[in-house]
Amino acid sequence: MATLNVPQNGQAMKGRSRTRKAAPSVDLTAMVDLAFLLITFFMLTTSLSKYQAMEIAKPVADIPREPVPASRTLTVILGRDDHIAWYQGEPGKVNPEVTDYRSFSKVLMQNKRAIAKVHGDAQDKFMVVVIKPTAASNYKNFVDMLDEMRIGDVKSYMIDDEVLLPAEASYMNGQKLL
Repeated sequence: MATLNVPQNGQAMKGRSRTRKAAPSVDLTAMVDLAFLLITFFMLTTSLSKYQAMEIAKPVADIPREPVPASRTLTVILGRDDHIAWYQGEPGKVNPEVTDYRSFSKVLMQNKRAIAKVHGDAQDKFMVVVIKPTAASNYKNFVDMLDEMRIGDVKSYMIDDEVLLPAEASYMNGQKLL
């Protein structure tokens, strides 16, 4: 049983003895029981946060690839030190631009609006983003880029971690991003 005892420090007055009063005691058993009941209740009724995983489906090698028009393709190359090289159109014909992750969301939205404007907001003419992680980039950069795709509501994006075209590789080497 849990009790709370309060010590009494009364002293006798000059020659007289004083009768001692009984010290008040409080039984804390009920309060401890209530605390454990509340803790148990909240533990059992609380839902724990669940992991949220993003599905990534890489294409099967047997299926032939359909070409995507360069006018609505945005290629993003992940480089060293949190830098991104991006270009819209065909490689070698357009010079890539380098940016960082802070300003990439603006770049993504501008290109998305420009493609929607050119194609008249057609449902089947949406922007396609090709993400190319390099050996110099890190996993955090790749996850951040996937988050940007989700935040920017990009309907179609591809991950090409196998092929870095010669024009792209020479540009990345020239900028010292590989």
